[in-house]
Amino acid sequence: VEELNEAIPAKVTGVLPTWLGGSLLRMGPGLFEVGDQPFRHLFDGQALMHKFDLKNGRVTYCRKFLKTDAYVRAMTENRVVITEFGTAVYPDPCKNIFSRFFSYFRGIEVTDNCVVNVYPVGEEFYAVTETNYITKVDPESLDTLKKVDLCKYLSVNGVTAHPHFDADGTVYNIGNCFGKNLSLAYNIVRIPPAQKDKSDPLEKSQVIVQLPSSERLKPSYIHSFGLTANYFVFVEQPVKINLLKFLSAWSVRGATYMDCFESNESMGVRWADPAAYLSGHKFRTSAFNIFHHINAYEDQGFIVVDLCVWKGHDFVYNYLYLANLRGEWDEVKKAAARAPQPEVRRYVLPLDLHSVGKNLISLPYTTATAALRSDGTVWLEPEVLFSKPRQAFEFPQINYSQCRGKKYSFAYGLGLNHFIPDKIVKLNVQTKETLVWKEDECYPSEPLFVPTPGATTEDDGVLLSIVVKPGAERPGFLLVLDAAKLTEVARAEVDSIFPVTFHGFYKP
Repeated sequence: VEELNEAIPAKVTGVLPTWLGGSLLRMGPGLFEVGDQPFRHLFDGQALMHKFDLKNGRVTYCRKFLKTDAYVRAMTENRVVITEFGTAVYPDPCKNIFSRFFSYFRGIEVTDNCVVNVYPVGEEFYAVTETNYITKVDPESLDTLKKVDLCKYLSVNGVTAHPHFDADGTVYNIGNCFGKNLSLAYNIVRIPPAQKDKSDPLEKSQVIVQLPSSERLKPSYIHSFGLTANYFVFVEQPVKINLLKFLSAWSVRGATYMDCFESNESMGVRWADPAAYLSGHKFRTSAFNIFHHINAYEDQGFIVVDLCVWKGHDFVYNYLYLANLRGEWDEVKKAAARAPQPEVRRYVLPLDLHSVGKNLISLPYTTATAALRSDGTVWLEPEVLFSKPRQAFEFPQINYSQCRGKKYSFAYGLGLNHFIPDKIVKLNVQTKETLVWKEDECYPSEPLFVPTPGATTEDDGVLLSIVVKPGAERPGFLLVLDAAKLTEVARAEVDSIFPVTFHGFYKP
């Protein structure tokens, strides 16, 4: 799509709440080919930042590409210049054979295509992906301000695009660390809130917890993690990054990040929190893919963890190549039938490990179990909160300011039908009841929850989602839903189609 440097007005139908004034910022791919070279994977498209401004019942929309090195160099040379998640770079055909040969051995050039999310650090906003590069952006103009290398501040080789936040603005995140002698660990990091002396909070960031990898040369892929009042919760899944492949991939023609993933078919899933690690106990369960945590909290000596999972060890991202997603509907459904099947699950981790062989979970409201084995392993079985054939509840959101790390009732998510986002779902995690918003030929994005000022009930607020409606007179709109009833409050239609967006942030 093209940039919109000047904001365009939206046509509002319905009535926007008078208190709803701010900016919805979203990140996603907006360019899927450069010159005659296509990008191959959904996560390869060049980063496009969207903004809906809401003020006094009016709405405007604009968007800009991040001027990353990956984007600027691609535009300059009219070809893909930096290897992306699933698209390999080939040497410049204009160079002679010796130049092309040596270009294979220049070392790893990591992409700064920050296509996944945008969030605040201190008083600044950053667009992020999952490498060591983040991009400072201006949330008002959407201008790209600065490329930042996290390796200058922290011992990490990248962090997730899903940090957690304290009320004071403290940021927590987790990432892989490739240490000396190829030793691997997962580092949990803390970035302090905005500083009184106006210094950069990144300069005072630190690693606060380090967890070892269960396999020396193969760390697990991390996309998110859990946080309660007292615990970090990390799920080490069977989708692995083969470090030797990663370090050698850029010396082999046509290698990508996706080529470095593999599945450990025998390990299942290992859970890690500092207390369990220090006590020598290991929480384990059967294999699944995990991308998004919903929430985690402590209750009566237990840690309750709600997750969006995909059964088995086969990597879900294998099914998100554009060739698959652009296929005929019957082919898309066939691919989804082969892919891991999605569920929302609740796991409960006991903090008091007192008897071998018995179910240690005594919470009255869950059927999840945990049994201590003689070898010190605690085997977990989940309670299933949501499950329908090839219907996923994904991109979950909660009333974060009120419920993060606390017992809660409601989760909001994007409903995926064979990977295609065609509905918004509200899930009551206590009763398992669901509400659904759906409209023909409409494809929404992750619903962000915005609470009503002064609200006392958990679901008093609205959900904001960008919706694509191909072929309509105004083919894209911002949808505002009543979070309690999941009924439409208003929509703001614009004369522009949107590409898919992944994650974002509401800035009051």
